[in-house]
Amino acid sequence: MKDLIDVPLYRLAHARTGDKGNRSNISVIAYEARHFPLLVEQVTEERVAAHFAYRAPTAVVRYVLPKIAAMNFVLDDVLDGGVNDSLNLDMHGKALSFHLLTMTVQVPAAELQGMPGRETA
Repeated sequence: MKDLIDVPLYRLAHARTGDKGNRSNISVIAYEARHFPLLVEQVTEERVAAHFAYRAPTAVVRYVLPKIAAMNFVLDDVLDGGVNDSLNLDMHGKALSFHLLTMTVQVPAAELQGMPGRETA
């Protein structure tokens, strides 16, 4: 078995967030296409829902976009009612993308060697 290391998702991917009403969508884009299968395997609807459990999403749907090594997650009811209804300081949910990037994934130690700008754990 390969030596696996828990690393935050931001070591392998970056993210963008959008919102509409009380729905947030978060795109996760792999820095390197070779890591995309690992991300698809580990960054699942179930894990994302658990990671955002404190926001109580009523649904999490994942759309896989293999041609651009990306996934888009749509989270329902996570913005405290949306921009016009929320007293939340981040009513647009822009910080939610970074929160998702703190989720850990397991990566073979050899995969992390020599990743520029992303030192080993």
